Amino acid sequence: MNIGYLLASFSFITGLKLMSSPKHASKGNTIAAVGMLIAILSVFTGIISEKINYTNLGIILTAIVLGIVVGKQMAFKVKMTGMPQMVSLLNATGGGCAMLLGWIEAIQINTTTAIGPQILLNLGTITGAIAFSGSIIAYLKLSGKLKDRNSLFINVISKILVIICVALPIGFAASVLPISFFHLTLILLVLGLLYGIIFVMPIGGADMPVVISLLNSITGIATALAGLLYDNKTMIAGGIFVGAAGIFLTILMCKAMNRSLWKVIAGSNKSKQQGAQTSQQQVIQETNVSETVTKLLLSKKIGIVPGYGMAVAQAQHTCFQLQKLLHGQDKTLDYIIHPVAGRMPGHMNVLLAEAKIDYNYLKEMHEANDYIQEYDLLLVIGANDVVNPVAETTPESSIYGMPIIKAHLSKNVIVFKRSMNPGYAGIANELFEKENCQLLFGDAQTNLQEIVEQMKVLN
Repeated sequence: MNIGYLLASFSFITGLKLMSSPKHASKGNTIAAVGMLIAILSVFTGIISEKINYTNLGIILTAIVLGIVVGKQMAFKVKMTGMPQMVSLLNATGGGCAMLLGWIEAIQINTTTAIGPQILLNLGTITGAIAFSGSIIAYLKLSGKLKDRNSLFINVISKILVIICVALPIGFAASVLPISFFHLTLILLVLGLLYGIIFVMPIGGADMPVVISLLNSITGIATALAGLLYDNKTMIAGGIFVGAAGIFLTILMCKAMNRSLWKVIAGSNKSKQQGAQTSQQQVIQETNVSETVTKLLLSKKIGIVPGYGMAVAQAQHTCFQLQKLLHGQDKTLDYIIHPVAGRMPGHMNVLLAEAKIDYNYLKEMHEANDYIQEYDLLLVIGANDVVNPVAETTPESSIYGMPIIKAHLSKNVIVFKRSMNPGYAGIANELFEKENCQLLFGDAQTNLQEIVEQMKVLN
């Protein structure tokens, strides 16, 4: 059994290492999945050797089979636009599992139990509860079923909950509270659920990549704590890997969003300042498909900046068709990826991978910005805030200081837009008013398909 846990842990490490590179991420995911299978088989080996009740064994096997069937159906049916919601739901199951384990174990705790296991159990329960309820709220917000709720009252309540969650265990340890350990755990569980809700409620859509990453880290911590309680080495290792990776990714996301990690943890959010000018008041230049085709034919170095709108339009496959046409004309095409484009970390990478676009054509923001002036034409498809120059020019803006793709410095820019509605940040995009920028209105998939058809005729 211990050998199985060791192999599983090694698989997790190898999988995480490979997943740090978009090119090898798929292989890393497969290796990590194999490691999880080894861990499950190792657990069953231990269960059988301890002569577990066959009724309980049947319940466990039934639950696993149901999980496999439901998980497979969800994975095959989910669309790219629903991938962030799927991640939130899966994260909620991990947090909920840790929460339920804490609840069940608390029933069996007695007065002779050492203080160490009690602390681990309470920490695992409350972190699992936060991850569970927070992930559910994130799912609802990503699905558009719940709006942002930011107020001084919510921020005050979140801080009060943190104080209570710290004070209750201290009071219990000092024998000040006349309650049992089970009731203490139950209270902390409820408080954790409330804090998870209040924590995610105020956070806007633009900060969702940060939230998803942070909630994932919290789930990892809860898993590691449960592993310590059960002395399960695989749970400890897996939880630590997920927790650490989530924290590092959260810090990177915060840096990319110019958001303080403390403010995210506290559940606070910058107010969205629209400014004196709205998107509808902007003076813009419109273009059409034929003019876009002409510019593509006259350009040598071309870049595509994808955003969530590309996922909505499902335009990634048509981009691949356009790429093949451009390469056939001896033109260069890069996909320039912002770290927080989309609604979860790596969303655009997964989107483009689905269309079989080679990772060699993907450029990170900082890499492309170094020579952005060399691009003859940039096609901004479904991205908004990540190319907004106000992040560099307007201190009053809610996105000021956020690193952006400096599309406005390229020779020409065409932005694919459905309408003049602003992005997640709710502010007008100054890029639209630049002399080198034109807007192509309509469905991105439809417009790209027309561009491809016209280029085929002219090719």
